[in-house]
Amino acid sequence: MTYDNILRLIDDPDVREPIKFLREREIVHFQRFGEGLRLATERLDSKNFYVCNPSFDDRCGCSCES
Repeated sequence: MTYDNILRLIDDPDVREPIKFLREREIVHFQRFGEGLRLATERLDSKNFYVCNPSFDDRCGCSCES
C-alpha cells in the first residue's frame, strides 16, 4: 500500500519505475516466504515431529499416563 501511495504522488518516470520494481519484488518475496512456510509445515506434519526437552518436561520420552 505504501508503494501505491508513493506512485500516486510521483509523476517522474525515472522515480516511478524503481518504485514499481520494488513493489513487485516485495510481492514475490511475500509469496515465496509463504510457499516456504507451507512446505515446511507440511513436511513437519507428515513426520509427526515432536520436540522434547528433559529440562522442562519430567515425563520426556515417557508414554505412560499418570
